[in-house]
Amino acid sequence: MKATEISGQAPGGKRTKLADVLPLATPYVVQIFPIYACNFKCKYCIFSIPRNKRGFISNKVVMDFGLFKKCIDDLTEFPDKVKMLRFVGMGEPLLHKRIADMVKYAVSKKVADRVAILTNGSCLTPKLSDALISAGLLRLEISVQGTTAEKYKEISNVDIDFKEFADNIQYFFNHKTETKIHIKIVDIALDDKNDERRFYEIFSDICDSIGIEHAGPIFPGVKYNKNLKDRPLTQFGLEVSEVKVCPQPFFHLQVNPDGKAVSCYSVTYPAIMGDCNKQTLLEIWNGDKLQQFRKKMFDGRKNVCKLCANCNIIKHRLFPEDVLDNDIERLRGLYK
Repeated sequence: MKATEISGQAPGGKRTKLADVLPLATPYVVQIFPIYACNFKCKYCIFSIPRNKRGFISNKVVMDFGLFKKCIDDLTEFPDKVKMLRFVGMGEPLLHKRIADMVKYAVSKKVADRVAILTNGSCLTPKLSDALISAGLLRLEISVQGTTAEKYKEISNVDIDFKEFADNIQYFFNHKTETKIHIKIVDIALDDKNDERRFYEIFSDICDSIGIEHAGPIFPGVKYNKNLKDRPLTQFGLEVSEVKVCPQPFFHLQVNPDGKAVSCYSVTYPAIMGDCNKQTLLEIWNGDKLQQFRKKMFDGRKNVCKLCANCNIIKHRLFPEDVLDNDIERLRGLYK
């Protein structure tokens, strides 16, 4: 097996203890949510339920390229590079017709240590692969939904040519220069140990790292069946635990297709922190609205709002390095 097995680890590598470096002058992670659309309807995802039952996500489907350029230009105002600029959100980034141009512009501005895309990989073609490689993409993370076309139909309600899908990933792997490819699969897309072995046999020689992740009930409104019940493991294979303080607003920003900026990975946002059409990302990051939200979070997410109190995402995507509960009083004094 050529790929490094990283099941049970942070996909992005070693993490810094967050409490030791707060407050951050520059967010560690900025996510660009380029398109609110997906060609899959995975049964554990928000796209498995009607749009009118998902809650507010974005006023626009497709991010304008001009708005995107403004956001990247905004990032040049921060004192440091962001550690990760990631194209992801409630949608499939490769559906955006200018995704390669977006990557190229972001790389050219040198605003991030790494520029990454999280994708289902189904839209990869040799032409798009060449464009993304040429643009300077440093990380391509592909979520696999099965080891056969039949499993894709069951999990994602989509018909794919599975051989062509795997061949397109191999094309990218064979032609890439600096890009690191990570391939992952969710546990419910595997039938048994034999199927798990098949997953590694198909993909471990056409990626740099590989792993199995765990499904959990993180999307409100999705009816999780017995195979998608609340599990004792997080998405990354760690023990599920409760935390008083959600760490996401302290290191992360996401810009949605309409330019609204949010501070967490939640689907239904506890608050809109700003509008990139009218403000810079630096103004939003240091702005009163986000600062007040962080300060309120030190009283416990259950006291912030109903959405934060009932959110399962933080439980299922938590890393021990991000826990802030033991440093609340010291950190509270830093956010005045």
